[in-house]
Amino acid sequence: MGRHTKDSVEAGRAERIAGASERLAAASATTPTASGAHRSPDAHTSTSTTPPPGAAYAGDGVPPPQAPHTGARHEHRWLVLGVIALAQLMVVLDATIVNIALPSAQQDLGFSDGNRQWIVTAYALAFGSLLLLGGRIADLVGRKVVFLVGLVGFALASAIGGAAPNFEVLVTARALQGVFGALLAPAALSLLTTTFTDPKERAKAFGIYGAVAGTGGAVGLLLGGVLTEYLDWRWCLYVNLLFAALAFFGALRLLHPGAPQDRPKLDIPGTVLVSAGLFCIVYGFSNAETHAWSSVQTWGFLAAGGVLLLAFAWWQTRAKHPLLPLRVVLDRDRAASYLAMFISGAGMFGVFLFLTYYLQQILGYTPVKTGLAFLPMVFAMIVSSVVAQNKLVPKLGAKPIVPLGMGLGAAGLAWMTALDATSGYAGHVLPPLLVMGVGMGLIFAPAMSMATAGVAAHDAGVASAMVNTSQQVGGSIGTALLNTLATSAATSYLVGRQPTPAARVQAQLHSYSTAYWWSAAFFALGLLVSVILYRKGPPRPAVGTSEGPVHM
Repeated sequence: MGRHTKDSVEAGRAERIAGASERLAAASATTPTASGAHRSPDAHTSTSTTPPPGAAYAGDGVPPPQAPHTGARHEHRWLVLGVIALAQLMVVLDATIVNIALPSAQQDLGFSDGNRQWIVTAYALAFGSLLLLGGRIADLVGRKVVFLVGLVGFALASAIGGAAPNFEVLVTARALQGVFGALLAPAALSLLTTTFTDPKERAKAFGIYGAVAGTGGAVGLLLGGVLTEYLDWRWCLYVNLLFAALAFFGALRLLHPGAPQDRPKLDIPGTVLVSAGLFCIVYGFSNAETHAWSSVQTWGFLAAGGVLLLAFAWWQTRAKHPLLPLRVVLDRDRAASYLAMFISGAGMFGVFLFLTYYLQQILGYTPVKTGLAFLPMVFAMIVSSVVAQNKLVPKLGAKPIVPLGMGLGAAGLAWMTALDATSGYAGHVLPPLLVMGVGMGLIFAPAMSMATAGVAAHDAGVASAMVNTSQQVGGSIGTALLNTLATSAATSYLVGRQPTPAARVQAQLHSYSTAYWWSAAFFALGLLVSVILYRKGPPRPAVGTSEGPVHM
């Protein structure tokens, strides 16, 4: 009797365990993973019924169903990386692809030299001032929705710009591109942050993403040159339709819907303060290109922007649901990464701008040849980015790597000051370009990874937005400031000299050299900041930062 009773109990227990396992397996097949994807039965993931250490069993030895953990992997994560990288490339290269097309667009639409800068500035103003808002919207609504809306809006704005019949429509289209880019860029980076949670895979993914983000400007110069020379300047905008279509259908197929469970509230006063502050800062520096520093249109906007940003920082300490929680920026490694992106963005965009002028105006390169001249730098940036993120940072940490990149950046720019009217490409231009490329790769991938590592799921969007904000605002300020300094240097050089063609060439070379020295100073400052702020040693895994499923 006892034996039969025991057998019955064991049989019943086995049935309950089997039933619980089946229910858990069925639940895991439809439960969102940490990256927002639903697990499929054939996905290469495993579901364990073993409880975490210290957890107690309930009932007849059957463990309770476990909530999805944040280490769960997206079964198509590398394809997701391709979609994200494509969208990021579109956003980054759009900051430079139009530069080469500007002379053709100006001739076609008939706008003045004074208005020419607004084709670039309209994009930078909207993009830079709205990035933090775009990142918070991604946290509120869901990253897949915001990502798709950003792609569609960016494509439509590009189509309007490509078909623009006049200057006003083109500027409006560029501003709309900036608005939708401010939605797209932080959503893309936060998707990457929540998709790759395994440290080794995360390192590889951020190495690739950092290379794409860092080289997008150079790719834009090359692509802009090809499209302008062989098709028409309007194709520099129409090409975004192809990028957006590929990324849209990829995202539609690979990403899964879902709104964040822990939705933050939108900080309306903070949004107004930071957006207005960033707008005034970028607008003020942009005005410095056409107005004196003593003009109220320059210093007035800069002063107003500074006051608004200080008010924003104060409000974030008082707001119940801050737009940019101080916990995001007060971490030493994260703060160092944001500053590194800001400083290197300022210096890097200066290189693209003035070296492009030098190659075309002094050495007489065509737009296509100018773009090709940057390719070795792009290749060096990709290689050093992947090596730094996969091999160096996991062993040494960011502290020696990012400062080394800053030092190489400063050295490459100081080397470029020796370029003159008789310099050749292979012997004079290429070596400092390669040094710059290696340096940029050592900065971008580690800084992007450290800037988003360890953030809570509901802060991933705004933390990602800060990366793009830092780089974009830094690039806008750097370009405007360096252009102003270069113009002043050229004017000063001609004082007391006959304006002969040879003297004008030397004035141009002097202006470029001045810009290179200032850019080198930016990177030297970045070296100092990164040495002081980054912690020593390999990155430490974050504890308790992102619990529960993360939706896209």
